[in-house]
Amino acid sequence: MELESELKKYFGYDSFKTGQKDVITSILAGRHTLAMLPTGTGKSLCYQLPGLLLKGQILIISPLLSLMQDQVEQFKKFGEKRVIALNSFLTVAERKKVLCNLSKYKFIFISPEMLSVHFILTNLQELNISLFVVDEAHCISQWGYDFRPDYSKLGGIRKQLGNPLTLALTATATRKVRDDIIRSLDLDKIVKIDSTIDRPNIGFYVEKLPDYRNKQYRVIELVTRLEQPGIIYFSSKKSAEQMASLLMDKQICRAMAYHGGMDQNSRILIQQQFIHGQLDVICATSAFGMGINKENIRFIIHYHMPMQIESYLQEIGRAGRDGLPSIAILLYSPGDEQLPIQLAESELPSEQQIDWLFKKANQQHTLPDGRMNLNKELMTLGGFTDIQWRIVEEFVGNPALVTRNPERLQEIINDFIKERLLFKKTNIFRMKKWVESTLCRRAFIFDYFDEKMLEQTPSCCDICGLQLDDYQTTSKVSTVKNTAEENWQEYLAKILINCELRE
Repeated sequence: MELESELKKYFGYDSFKTGQKDVITSILAGRHTLAMLPTGTGKSLCYQLPGLLLKGQILIISPLLSLMQDQVEQFKKFGEKRVIALNSFLTVAERKKVLCNLSKYKFIFISPEMLSVHFILTNLQELNISLFVVDEAHCISQWGYDFRPDYSKLGGIRKQLGNPLTLALTATATRKVRDDIIRSLDLDKIVKIDSTIDRPNIGFYVEKLPDYRNKQYRVIELVTRLEQPGIIYFSSKKSAEQMASLLMDKQICRAMAYHGGMDQNSRILIQQQFIHGQLDVICATSAFGMGINKENIRFIIHYHMPMQIESYLQEIGRAGRDGLPSIAILLYSPGDEQLPIQLAESELPSEQQIDWLFKKANQQHTLPDGRMNLNKELMTLGGFTDIQWRIVEEFVGNPALVTRNPERLQEIINDFIKERLLFKKTNIFRMKKWVESTLCRRAFIFDYFDEKMLEQTPSCCDICGLQLDDYQTTSKVSTVKNTAEENWQEYLAKILINCELRE
């Protein structure tokens, strides 16, 4: 089979990107495959093309609802209508209709949480699943930067589905995480395809500023001068909204905020406006960008320091997918690491919450199998977030941990929380070390992923002499004049009174 001709036939492309053909060849040969391909190199094609050539259904496990919807839309653009996303966007009636006609769909996207629903898994067991795809597979591993408890169950679910041919995809996973993925999915024989994590057309630039106020001013200057379109990433929804409002109010560019607190219709509208060039800049949290097929993003600015190198590479990888020069700028001011530490702590239940929960739960009767009787009322009363509660449920509902000794189970949960928090803080301070490094930033990243940097990249990083002027727009004159500078600085000072660390 001539894969290039199939690629042209179905997708209109003349050639494959790095690693794609190797992965597709492995899958079509019937081999379980773990592929680490850099963000922006078209990982989705690695199951799209085999899916069209294989008989049976393709089941794709995806971590984000927005990512599923983006992938569904991309399929439809290529004329493939036999695609569905089984998620909470479907009404009860729509879901019932889909499940009754599930065999008519070729590509089925689903979240790991939805796979835990018994009647959905039962319907999937009746299908001929020819490829079991785990997207963002680093979520499986406890040592992955974005660990999801429900991902850890995929090995057992895969067995219940008859051990189908499996493809695990990730862009950023250390060797330890990759080994953990293989173990969790219980794959004895597997082909590992590790492409370079490097995107040589993206330059790294770190700029240190004295405080948050100076950082705000610098963002305005950069957006004014850099070639667009671009994305500015924030760890705070409020900060993203404030910056988008400022950029629009001062007529610097067409900008909108994007974050997980917005309703789905608004998010879809903003995505489409950005993709079709109706917006120049998106001020976003990490919720934006996964699966968005926009090739000409010229800059990524990080206003807040990311929590780890892996997520940083994921986010900057949304730039320069057309292969043209693009720039990734991280703005740092003293104490920036405090916000990601606070976010890391908020993702996990505290020891006080766990202690309160066990005292409350012990006052109730246990279930017949010996498990604690958890209910949503306890979640609300204890102030648990959805993520925190899922962690608790994962331990309490684990058959291997069912015990009539609540003290031991509580100890196991607290040990996990301590270990997980230490891991997250280690990642944060490794990110800070990268920011403060006086050595080549690209070489630092290569070393972290156990990869050798074989040659120097021409436009590498600020340490190696990269100049921001090389990424400046030539199509327009700066819209922020010196005479107007004080005006927008005064305006900025009024709306940004409170530092993000107080949020």
